[in-house]
Amino acid sequence: MTIARRVDPQLAIAPRDPDVVMRLSRMGSAHPMRLSFLRVLLRRLQAEGWRFDRPVWDIDDRGVGRAVYRARGPVRTYCLVAFAHDLPDEMRSDRVIATSWDATFALVDGEPSGADIDRLAANVPLQEAGRLTARELSLSRANHSVRLFSHVVDRLAEGRQPDVAEIEAVGYLMRTTAVYGSGKFGAADRDEIADRPELKAPFQAEMLSVWLTRAFTVDIAEHMARVKGGARAVPLDRDLRRRLGVGNSTGLGMAPFLVRHPRLLNSWMTVRETALARVRALSAADPAALEGFHRALAEATGNARLWHSEHPAQVAKLTRLRADLSALAAHVRTGWEHGAMQPWDALWRWGDAYLSEEGQECLLSLLLEPQGALIDDLADALDADESSGFAIDGSLPVAVFRERLACDYAWVDRFDFTDPAQVARFWYVSEEKLEPRLGNRHDEAGQDREQPLGIARAIADLSAALASGDQGETLAAFLLRQPGHRHTVRRVQMLHGLPYAEIRDNVLDQGMLPIDILRCKLAFFGATRFDPRSDLWVRISLFQDQPFPDEVTK
Repeated sequence: MTIARRVDPQLAIAPRDPDVVMRLSRMGSAHPMRLSFLRVLLRRLQAEGWRFDRPVWDIDDRGVGRAVYRARGPVRTYCLVAFAHDLPDEMRSDRVIATSWDATFALVDGEPSGADIDRLAANVPLQEAGRLTARELSLSRANHSVRLFSHVVDRLAEGRQPDVAEIEAVGYLMRTTAVYGSGKFGAADRDEIADRPELKAPFQAEMLSVWLTRAFTVDIAEHMARVKGGARAVPLDRDLRRRLGVGNSTGLGMAPFLVRHPRLLNSWMTVRETALARVRALSAADPAALEGFHRALAEATGNARLWHSEHPAQVAKLTRLRADLSALAAHVRTGWEHGAMQPWDALWRWGDAYLSEEGQECLLSLLLEPQGALIDDLADALDADESSGFAIDGSLPVAVFRERLACDYAWVDRFDFTDPAQVARFWYVSEEKLEPRLGNRHDEAGQDREQPLGIARAIADLSAALASGDQGETLAAFLLRQPGHRHTVRRVQMLHGLPYAEIRDNVLDQGMLPIDILRCKLAFFGATRFDPRSDLWVRISLFQDQPFPDEVTK
């Protein structure tokens, strides 16, 4: 897939340099975009004419029971089985150690029978303590946003619509605290479903689960309003409903993913950077694209006003973003010659010169938004073959391998791993919940359980070991003497020629912010309203302002 295939080759523009793109500060400024996973899912559902209904709604007056949401496509059907629970306020917690939730869910491959639902009812509410079968594709749970959920129920019960300001302040009726897939707790492995076109792009089963969960959150609120208000109760206004997403609380458990799946990370970044290069290389801006860009800019400006956080780093980013969007709007009105040659490239180069990283990454999203005909096909390249190249080529001479290492990993020379501050962190897995955690190397025990996520340090160690050895020997001979470097040698070989596969920063540094890694991944999901609650975990919203199932059906 070449960047220039849809544009004049003489106008082709190269994708951005990985040394720019793959730094944590920029990754931590990523914005959702047209090629984010949830947008890819919604376009497919619309294009293929999927049908949606709710064949089961067995919820009592306490808001307890079960429901089934069905998605029927051209070939296959998927169903979200939802269980609503009566959860005392004192038991409601977003922490991973929680054992009870307001609602629990499983996405089923096909249509579940009554016996299947009974089996799920005995397991899904237990979450990690239960077990699924290969018929289930995801497992998840969610809690009420108590203030907004109660407000919406009370208002609808009275025959009134909820306060717009209340909806905009929170943005969701329920938030998930985990959405598990890819073989966890007995669910189907990714390999079993990856060849299905509708699930080929990353996390499509999980995105479908969350999207159908969003419908459930509104349905359960309207149900409780009818219970409370009887004939006076009214349904939620469709415009207000659109403003509601599904919240999500996520922490360190998600952060190591991008390090452990470098080929997949390369695919995601390559798709995004190729899309940007295609748009920048366009020789002219057509009227429809101009209109779409202006509309996207207005929406981004409105979203930035509503996007709030109390985390100091995010507060600073939001301040810069609002100033950047104001400057961008002014430049578009008075300084941008959109009728000139390669106008989108000119706008990008202006942004590169005058906007912060936060503003630049937002501009990237804005440039892609109206260019569906040009870039949507790139979604087919978001996945990756993560198994090929696993075998180490031991016949390679050490001297040749060192040249490759020096070329692909020159960025590692920026770091000094004799500096205690640059090795202050270590990653490990907690014994209690089997979740990733961060420790302080100088103050805490547990380094014997350190996870191999410090890629930059591992490369530096490998480079030093190779430099002190026999340059004429093969890699096989080197690894026989020093087998501890096998993992790093394999990684270097597997990732050769993949420019966006590595985070080009030191994830062991004391100043490293895990939320930068989280934001990058969540932006590819399509998350909005990124709100760090600390350096280690965040709240976001999914599917906010996107259509509901009854709006996608043709």
